[in-house]
Amino acid sequence: MKTIKLTLLALAVSSASGYALANGLAINEQSVSGMGTSFAGRSSSAQDASTIYGNPAGMSRLGREVSVGGAYIHAKVDIKDVNARYANGQQVPGSNDGDMVPNSVVPFGYFVTPVDDRLHFGLGVYVPYALISNYEHAFQGRYQGQASKVEVITVQPTVSYKITDKVSVGFGPTINRIEGKLNSNLSAGAFGGGDAQVKVEGDDTAYGYNVGVLADLTDDLTFGLTYHSKVSYKLKGHTEVSGAGSAVPAFNSILSRLNGKYDGGLDLTLPESTDASFTYRLNNDWTLYAGATWTRWSRLDAITVENEGTPSLPAPIGNRLGEITEEFNWKDTWSYAVGAAYQLNPQWVLRAGMALDPSPVDNADRNVRVPVGDRKTFSLGAGWSPTKEMTIDVAYAYLWEDNVKVNRAPDALRGGYNAKYDNSAHGLGAQLTYRF
Repeated sequence: MKTIKLTLLALAVSSASGYALANGLAINEQSVSGMGTSFAGRSSSAQDASTIYGNPAGMSRLGREVSVGGAYIHAKVDIKDVNARYANGQQVPGSNDGDMVPNSVVPFGYFVTPVDDRLHFGLGVYVPYALISNYEHAFQGRYQGQASKVEVITVQPTVSYKITDKVSVGFGPTINRIEGKLNSNLSAGAFGGGDAQVKVEGDDTAYGYNVGVLADLTDDLTFGLTYHSKVSYKLKGHTEVSGAGSAVPAFNSILSRLNGKYDGGLDLTLPESTDASFTYRLNNDWTLYAGATWTRWSRLDAITVENEGTPSLPAPIGNRLGEITEEFNWKDTWSYAVGAAYQLNPQWVLRAGMALDPSPVDNADRNVRVPVGDRKTFSLGAGWSPTKEMTIDVAYAYLWEDNVKVNRAPDALRGGYNAKYDNSAHGLGAQLTYRF
């Protein structure tokens, strides 16, 4: 039963999607000061303690301070040109409202303190991956995915060292906790039955690291390079099937054997990425930013899910609960961002930015849980410092995607789903930095 395995697969893979300000499985909401310039210059400008994520070497440019904040995301998803059918060719009944991403908040917090003139210590807590989606109950693509609630929380203790007055390095191990619950439906319509429910839960803790270098090339030009390592998870959990059956006694005796709870697991590696950027201080008022990020999405080529104690049923169902490989065929991507900041006066700085972020998945492999396309983002931001000790940053971002297609074929227990998706989102962020 491929659907059951794919829902467990989505526990990890879909966890990193949703409609945040980065594509594929990643999100960017770890800094609101960076959000104002569409995260251009993220690795080359240590504006506040959020540099723990952007470039840990940047802590060498700071004193003792704390930064806390979050981003509010409001997404809009329009679905059209739908063709949803069972394996026998009959149309799947239902609706396609598309209102499947509830409003959500992504929080973060950081602390930095000098140890001596060259050594700094910091601690960051942030959410690098998150997904909360919930299609309507009668969604025509409910056999491909109904509801998802997954998040990854990362804790990153960090150190930086100033090698010279112009060059610093930083390193931080990451402790990453993933938890999630996913729901989807199974269909036995071809066997005289109705929908059954599949509920999946799983979790794991895995480790990685972030490392960076920050260098002043001239008095006005700074270069930053940050490497975020891959993180390998071994998710353990269970898959529960309920409501499988049929009004036809012969089929009911077969389908009802699907009901039960099965231990399951998968090995998943979320990819490494490299962020390179420049910060150029044009004059006392203007600062320019440019950056590029490479992400090795090709690690998500295929994933195998294994379940234990699964039943073996007659054809065409068979024993498809034991082990199934899902092809992803994702590709590596380069994303780009440019931005600028204008120092209006000693208290106020104004920001703007633009980013291009391609999707790692094509129409042939896209699914209803991660229906993302090539993305563009425009952002505005401002920082207000009423005192030397305190800065309040705010930012707004609007993203829109190219129209994309989802093409999922049906099987014996799952309706197929073909549709076009038109996605956009608004983001609002606020951050408080206090120096002491």
